[in-house]
Amino acid sequence: MRRGIAATALVASIALAATACGGSDSGSGKSDGPVTITWWDTSNATNEAPTYKALVAKFEAANKNVKVKYVNVPFDQAQNKFDTAAGSKGAPDVLRSEVGWTPAFAKKGYFLPLDGTEALADQAKFKSNLITQAQYDGKTYGVPLVTDTLALVYNKALFKQAGITQAPTTWDELKTDAATIKAKAKVDGYWGSTQAYYAQTFLYGEGTDTVDASAKKITVDSAAAKKAYGTWLSLFSGTGLHKADTTADAYAHIQDAFVNGKVAAIIQGPWEITNFYKGSAFKDKSNLGIATIPAGSTGKSGAPTGGHNLSVYAGSDSAHQKAALKFVNFMTSAASQSTIALKNSTLPTRDDAYTAAVKSDPGIAGYQSVLGAAQPRPALAEYSSLWGPLDTELPKVAGGKESLDKGLSNAELAIAKLVPDFSK
Repeated sequence: MRRGIAATALVASIALAATACGGSDSGSGKSDGPVTITWWDTSNATNEAPTYKALVAKFEAANKNVKVKYVNVPFDQAQNKFDTAAGSKGAPDVLRSEVGWTPAFAKKGYFLPLDGTEALADQAKFKSNLITQAQYDGKTYGVPLVTDTLALVYNKALFKQAGITQAPTTWDELKTDAATIKAKAKVDGYWGSTQAYYAQTFLYGEGTDTVDASAKKITVDSAAAKKAYGTWLSLFSGTGLHKADTTADAYAHIQDAFVNGKVAAIIQGPWEITNFYKGSAFKDKSNLGIATIPAGSTGKSGAPTGGHNLSVYAGSDSAHQKAALKFVNFMTSAASQSTIALKNSTLPTRDDAYTAAVKSDPGIAGYQSVLGAAQPRPALAEYSSLWGPLDTELPKVAGGKESLDKGLSNAELAIAKLVPDFSK
């Protein structure tokens, strides 16, 4: 439902404007002056933002009639802030939209369809599945900027110390390897996450998902899903398997242990490549092993496709939209994406951006090799929100405070409220 101009939204809009966090410059766009567009970037303000700021300066130098107001908005706040700002017509002209947000904002009418515009002039150059993921109801609402997926990342030296020469391809192999590493290298072999996004890989390994979007059916409590989460749960106990960390800082704990050689393998995405290299275990970048997620009982592997699109606000005037489309085309060009990859170690979304220099980064090359197992999310506006109930229940299950059956039953009830037209 499209949000109206409610009093609360107006208050939020004023607050955002006061902190320079959004809205087109009302004094720009005159016929005798440059157009100023606002871009909300959600990248890491320390590691990634400098690269994007440099590209903005390059764009402005080449386009004297367009100015870009760069605003870095924390990723975990951007979705709600944009939702509020767009509803009150105070949104930025361009948003770095997480792929899961795109259909939800498109459904609300906040994003401009980009088919046939300058922003998508190079559409044929992009990986087709990533274009598909930016679509909703037959139209394209984002141009893929960076992509990602999850992989099993591992410490080659610790594996070698245990006499293991290749990454495990099944979860049973992972358990065996973890025990061997514990015995010979004296560190845990694997530390899993309790977050729903990471557990999604286990669902794909059993050929299922949280919901069957095409059949409009909730499947999180199905037999296949129970089997998937049963495997996920079994990886928190046993020799060489680190117990579940259900604290608020679990993500940081797992990451710190891995980059400093205190655990041999975790599941992680390419957004951590630069941080991997900062750890003592990966001063030699070639020590970073990257493998496809182990397969489930179906014999197949799977991991969610993530990443970010650049989307254009539908509520801007034509002058701002025209400038925004030109900016999006520039930022998603092969040259810009190559620059971003080289500076930030992120994965490009178009094949012609994978230059020899880009592929010389073992992190990028490794993640590029596992993209074949990445699965796009269904074009369901509510899909990203479905992980919320699981993020509530899975830590309780992994921490032994709730049974798996109870946790999945609770998740099913909560998800039913998010997609009320779906059957159980």
